[in-house]
Amino acid sequence: MASSTEITVLLDAARDGDRDALDRVLSTLYQELHAMARRQLAGQHGHTLDATALVHEAYLKLIGRREAQFEDRAHFFAYAASAMRSVVVDYARQRMAQKRGGDLHRVTDLPEDVEGSLRLDEDMLGLDTALTRLAAVDDRLAQVVELRYFAGLSELEIAALLKRSERSIRRDWQKARLFLLASLKDD
Repeated sequence: MASSTEITVLLDAARDGDRDALDRVLSTLYQELHAMARRQLAGQHGHTLDATALVHEAYLKLIGRREAQFEDRAHFFAYAASAMRSVVVDYARQRMAQKRGGDLHRVTDLPEDVEGSLRLDEDMLGLDTALTRLAAVDDRLAQVVELRYFAGLSELEIAALLKRSERSIRRDWQKARLFLLASLKDD
């Protein structure tokens, strides 16, 4: 496993067009991304979106962002969480469009414990809308939600990734959760 410094150097080289560096960083981080996706999609039977497809779709979104500048490992995972969110939301939208009379119902809960899986349904669409509102108010809180809810990272993992205290991340999660719940109830 490569160190954070090695990952940062590889990400810099990949950004500058070094294909070997990009291949190396992706092979190094692939297992972590796949584990994140597998955790989040656990229990989702009967769906065409599996962990491998989620990672591959997120990867395509990542490499398609020319403006993406991966300064370090934390920044890469923040982009990856955002890309996974986008893939999951697009998938939920597509599923809802295929249902006849796919009216959205109101989401009234955001679980404190997100160790389980994402629900690929209309709840995801409501959460996405609320999260977009949160990002407009406080981008840092939205990033914590993306890393926790879409990447499946624990508060401790997010704290290490963002170089902040676990307590600070816990406070951010609580604030974000309250904002999202209020936003979801207002819809």
